[in-house]
Amino acid sequence: MPHAKHGLRLDLRTLILVLCALTAVVMLLSSYFASYRVQRQLLIDHALEANRVYAAKLAAITETSLGNALQQLAFSAQVQGRQLTDDAALQAETERVLRQSSAFNSTFMIDAKGTLRAISPASLRHLTGTPSTSPGALEALRERRTLVSTAYLSAANNLVVVLSQPIYNAQGRYLGYVGGSLYLRERNILKGLLGEHFYQDGSYLYVIDRNHRLLYHPDGERVGTLVTGNTLVDQLATLGSGTRRVVNSQGVEMLAGFANVPSAGWSVVAQQPLTATVAPMHHLILNVIGISAPLALLGSLLLWWLALVIVRPLWQLAAAARNLDRAGTAERLHRVRAWYFEAAELKRALLFGLNLLQERIGRLNHDAQTDPLTGLVNRRGLATTLAHWQAQAQPFAAIVLDVDHFKRVNDTYGHDVGDAVLRRLAELMRGACREGDVLCRTGGEEFLMLLPGASLAAASNVAERLRLSVEQTLFAPVGQLTISLGVAHWLATEHEAPSAVLKRADDALYMAKQSGRNQVFSTGAEDNSM
Repeated sequence: MPHAKHGLRLDLRTLILVLCALTAVVMLLSSYFASYRVQRQLLIDHALEANRVYAAKLAAITETSLGNALQQLAFSAQVQGRQLTDDAALQAETERVLRQSSAFNSTFMIDAKGTLRAISPASLRHLTGTPSTSPGALEALRERRTLVSTAYLSAANNLVVVLSQPIYNAQGRYLGYVGGSLYLRERNILKGLLGEHFYQDGSYLYVIDRNHRLLYHPDGERVGTLVTGNTLVDQLATLGSGTRRVVNSQGVEMLAGFANVPSAGWSVVAQQPLTATVAPMHHLILNVIGISAPLALLGSLLLWWLALVIVRPLWQLAAAARNLDRAGTAERLHRVRAWYFEAAELKRALLFGLNLLQERIGRLNHDAQTDPLTGLVNRRGLATTLAHWQAQAQPFAAIVLDVDHFKRVNDTYGHDVGDAVLRRLAELMRGACREGDVLCRTGGEEFLMLLPGASLAAASNVAERLRLSVEQTLFAPVGQLTISLGVAHWLATEHEAPSAVLKRADDALYMAKQSGRNQVFSTGAEDNSM
């Protein structure tokens, strides 16, 4: 081979064909991956919302059912208040309430002294006349109001919840109460509402009270047990209604939706396994591949033909260049001269495309390092900046600040107003800084200002100026707010990482808050050379 000494050489046609093939494969795989990720997230979001809506619906039904049961007891309390001296009438009334609906496992009347005056069903009538000392009875006697008691274990090892209505006479004297009990380990109103809602894909729901005790669970053995080590259960009392990705007691990742039953202090949680939720994705991706593969093959053939068309004049040009010593070469070069212009245009187009791609990558990189709410640098951008300054031995001052009592703003005016306050604070920070200072939002209402080349005194002045600016600004509709600031300084000669300065600034912020807030606290030795 005449060119063996130069090693294996690929001509332009082969290179373009390989490039087209690789581009087609990469784009195809990228589209598959993007489709998979987007569809997977859509399935997860839909499952979370569906579980939340389902839990809210069941919580509302449970609330209504408890309200209806309490209303029945309220009517019975009026009736029994007029016949307290007639034990037979009291017994007949408790029997009527029990038979009127399937809401209760037993109904009873207890007087103000705690003595059981009447009870149904008949199997429990031997208890009539005895003092009632169960936790539910004592709670009702103590509270003397409409009540859904805390779940407790009875002497017979039943998990019991008592619904009660007080009895008052015309003079407002407390005479006792009418109650109905739910045996949560037996058939009851809760099982009637929730017992049919168990799915074959691993989805299930459970009800838990404010003491973390399971009141309903598809696994009857778990009813009455206390749930520990579950972050969602620990927060249910304060979360209200919402969604959460959690890991259950069997270590399975679940998609949970939850809602509260206000009158009882219970929470209904509906959840399903993440694996079952995303399982349809495999079938979907196979369908996408089956549909797109023929189109991809057709596209590859088209790319191959176009590559041949584009390469042919360039190959002719290369052939002419190899035969410069032959007659007619000038004419052949003249004939392909126009293709040089096309080649130049192709080069320009490729350069343009590369520049456009780099611009988009730069924009994505900027977005990845920018907080979307305030437009300030986020933690990723902060880490990049600190690494760059450390490599350059660039001294700087750090100001850590946050809004005093910002939680009150969110709790009182909502998160939209809270977001507006943070955006306005970011504007004030920009107004207090120089060109080249780095402003960061590190989380929530916490912010960080990095001042390259600034001394500790200069940074403290900037911090004080910003503090006054915030104090004098009215944040509609909140009004006046204040901030606390901590200042620290890093010298390139110090034997510590720049990140350690952030810790010192954060400690200074803590001292500012401990000293009464709305003030600047600085820490660290000042470099006299600055």
